[in-house]
Amino acid sequence: MTLKVDIHKTLAAAGRRFTLQARFESDSRRIVVYGASGAGKSMLLKALAGLLQPDQGRIELDGRCLYAATQGINLPPPQRQLAYLFQDYALFPHLNVRQNIAFGLQRGWRNPARHSDHETVRYWLAALELENVAGQMPHQLSGGQRQRVALARALAPAPRALLLDEPFAALDPALRQRMRAELDRLQRQLAIPMLLITHDRDDVEAFGDHLLRMEQGRLIDTAQTVQGVVHEG
Repeated sequence: MTLKVDIHKTLAAAGRRFTLQARFESDSRRIVVYGASGAGKSMLLKALAGLLQPDQGRIELDGRCLYAATQGINLPPPQRQLAYLFQDYALFPHLNVRQNIAFGLQRGWRNPARHSDHETVRYWLAALELENVAGQMPHQLSGGQRQRVALARALAPAPRALLLDEPFAALDPALRQRMRAELDRLQRQLAIPMLLITHDRDDVEAFGDHLLRMEQGRLIDTAQTVQGVVHEG
């Protein structure tokens, strides 16, 4: 994956202004953006996904332009073919596990059949060990199971890259460690490029092949080593 980003976005509300200025280029298959809460990491992720339109700049993935202000290009999220894993997983509470996974394969907002038997759904149920809970609803699942369902739904359409918003923040420490290992195994197995945002140094150590640090809306210290972040302070 070759990702080129050079964007600027200013948000103003209640008399306050926040400016995101992000410029970087990477050919890594594991990019981590590290910074404190409120630094602008989620804004960056949403801009990449097409959920937030920058004021100016350009976003390019593998030579394909996703956004260019000067050319009037702003591809909608489905056309960008980027899977977005939300921090709270955003599962549909009225759909069972099988339906949630199947939802990523269809167009429109019609609910998939409760007993959908799509080949891709079967594959991800098996790959992420969800076959035994395929008929359960999200509220009946553990935190780790909900995360795996969200991953399966995101990966089912075979996206070009995976965007992860603080993917382990909602888990307890023991489960966090296990899910990091699962994501590590899955990402290597699928060879899918990913960009992960986090404020957790353990995430940096696990996935930071290319580390970008964000402070107050700006990317800085892009040459800093992973070890430097993990052991700082």
